[in-house]
Amino acid sequence: MKAMILAAGRGERMRPLTDHTPKPLLAVRGKPLIEWHLEALARGGVNEVVINTAWLEERLAEVLGDGTRWGLRIRYSMEGRDHGGALETAGGIAKALPLLVDRDDECFWLISGDIFAPGFVIDALAADQFAAGDHLAHLWLVPNPSFHTRGDFGLGADGFGLADTPGPDGQRWTYANLALCRATLCSHIVPGTKVALGPLLFEGMRERRITAEVYRGPWENVGTPAQLQALNQTTPTAPVAH
Repeated sequence: MKAMILAAGRGERMRPLTDHTPKPLLAVRGKPLIEWHLEALARGGVNEVVINTAWLEERLAEVLGDGTRWGLRIRYSMEGRDHGGALETAGGIAKALPLLVDRDDECFWLISGDIFAPGFVIDALAADQFAAGDHLAHLWLVPNPSFHTRGDFGLGADGFGLADTPGPDGQRWTYANLALCRATLCSHIVPGTKVALGPLLFEGMRERRITAEVYRGPWENVGTPAQLQALNQTTPTAPVAH
């Protein structure tokens, strides 16, 4: 199974750091954010990775190259070059699908390049189990951070995501930007169209075609220079399985 890393965003809240450096290339504990994901994917048996780009996209290709140093093959879906800018998440996935799958029923890992989740395990067995079903996506959720206290989704006792209500525990959770996806989720989108992912996830949950689970390992959405500085001052913790 291949993987897609989302790396096209401008990172406005991270300015001025992102004026000259793509957000996924900002260093956390000695290496770029995106490199943590590339290492995890390689450990999990993924061989091919597609990275979508827009803002300062040539820098990502210059720094990461073809992926050989991680035992990966990296290809780039260049939204800036081809469409003049980022296509939002679902639009970016739709453009990249020809590099990720051959058929609509095939699946791939989806990871945002600007999150930090050093303990997340790319589990080949979980990927195989997901691929054997017919769900549109399986999401990992995290406890709501201080900047997003309302959360995104509820989680049912049966493992299905809930678009409109909290779970039976009364809680809503925040999408961790870590997922397994089936191409069908975005294959209806005309390549080059700007489309957000959120509404597609809500729709899929209402159709009971999206499952989820809670990830309780270290996780940060690195959004501001202050968050980045704080993260670099913390002591690393040992990886934990999801």
